[in-house]
Amino acid sequence: MPAVYARRIGVFASAVALASLTSLVNAPTAQAAPPAPISAAAARSYLATVTPSAEGSTAGYSRSLFPHWSTVSGTCNTRETVLKRDGVNVVQDSACAAVSGSWYSEYDGATWTAASDLDIDHVVPLAEAWRSGASSWTTSKRQQFANDLTRPQLIAVTDNVNQAKGDLDPGKWLPPRTAYRCTYARMWVNVKQYWGLSMDSGEKTALVNILNGC
Repeated sequence: MPAVYARRIGVFASAVALASLTSLVNAPTAQAAPPAPISAAAARSYLATVTPSAEGSTAGYSRSLFPHWSTVSGTCNTRETVLKRDGVNVVQDSACAAVSGSWYSEYDGATWTAASDLDIDHVVPLAEAWRSGASSWTTSKRQQFANDLTRPQLIAVTDNVNQAKGDLDPGKWLPPRTAYRCTYARMWVNVKQYWGLSMDSGEKTALVNILNGC
């Protein structure tokens, strides 16, 4: 089991602590996850049809062109929805902010107990999408992409791991936890295939190499 990290330790009254303990004992402990990606075989088949192209420019790119964290239901936006989905025993306040819970970061194997230690990663980064064809999309389509809860495009992970990834593709960055790389490659291909985004040569080669070992 990975170590549990917490950067902020709150002070709780004994009654609250007892209630929390009871909840932990009675609640299910299964870790939720993003929507299942396509199979490795399906990903390999798709890659066989992909003709690599040179990556486009970031000229004109801005995160604001991909409006994200849209309202999903009530006061809950996309980020808060993913935090709830990907965590265990997540408690949210009236504003839908996660005030307690546990999250396992698939990218690095760390477990966190404070939502502030997590980022919601766009598996295919927004800038990568821009360079791969999204620069020609409408703002509405870019918003759908940035808030896509149907494909495996959003996942709660350790914040500094996500920041280290930046806007890099699999030819330049992969999750430190090698056991997750096959799933990550399937997620990446699934998203790029659905949204019709191009791939460069290094990106495709890296994905083929990973998926051939799955």
